[in-house]
Amino acid sequence: MSSFISPVRAGVAVLGLALLASTAAGAQEMSFVDDRGIAVTVPAGAKRVASVSYFAADVALALGIKPVATTYMVEGRNPDFLLDYLDDVPQIGQRATPNLELLAQAKPDVIVAMRRYTEGNAAQYQNIAPYLAYNLELFSDSDRSITQLATILGQPERAQQLNADFKKHIEEFAAQAPKDVHPRFQVMWGGDAPWTFYTENMTAAIVTALGGENIAGHNPTPHIPDNFGLEMSLEAMLAADPEVIFVYDYGPDRPHENNPIWQMLSAVKNNRVFYVGDEWVEAHGPIAREMVLREAAHYLYPDTFPMPDIRAEAAKIIPASVK
Repeated sequence: MSSFISPVRAGVAVLGLALLASTAAGAQEMSFVDDRGIAVTVPAGAKRVASVSYFAADVALALGIKPVATTYMVEGRNPDFLLDYLDDVPQIGQRATPNLELLAQAKPDVIVAMRRYTEGNAAQYQNIAPYLAYNLELFSDSDRSITQLATILGQPERAQQLNADFKKHIEEFAAQAPKDVHPRFQVMWGGDAPWTFYTENMTAAIVTALGGENIAGHNPTPHIPDNFGLEMSLEAMLAADPEVIFVYDYGPDRPHENNPIWQMLSAVKNNRVFYVGDEWVEAHGPIAREMVLREAAHYLYPDTFPMPDIRAEAAKIIPASVK
């Protein structure tokens, strides 16, 4: 566990130095380098954040700030881990295809998005407001992205506390997990050839930290950008035979279940396939990752950890003073 997290802490330290250097020049605006490697200038005192993906909404709510616009994962599905705070927030479409006209109408101070979905339209976003793009795939993306966005929103100390709390909670849950049980698991998108995530991916890393054994293993080519998973056939899944499967729930279309091999998997036979919510799909925010930690602990070790009440746990993180 410690050997996995220590590079992340080092990355956060480097980011902190970069932030100090970039914000020292003046009080009216600040410059930050996002995951494209581009310096983005944002106004000091920015509070109106538009969230293209749930990440920025997650961070903002943990800071006591309601976003001015957000995308959705599945239309009409409001994620429990963000409680009901997004009910009256303008919805601007799905995270990969947001409506830029609606985004502009929200008049954000800053737009925060997932890089792979929005980088191609960077100029259009930048014409609306300063636009920062984050990778939001690997475990190592979480702390540093939270730190940067919280600094933009004027609360770097809150980010430090949230990151320290998560590190502490992961260590506490790992210490309580059975030491002689290492369930084979898989984290996947559904499909004819399910997309399966390497251990460095955020959710797979959390499950691994709890003692699970990822059938996909580690990324064999970490030097290749955006290489965070692989297509895995049902035949390959059967050979690895995961005991627990986490499927990102993207609606009722589940073609993998139509393959007869699916019924042969141990996880399926033992009713240990879990269709998990939006907090698993976008797990890098301070609220989402805490929910994934608690859910994963229960699904791996149901006799040790109770099923968490997501709304009650989220309410412990989101300040009552959200506005």
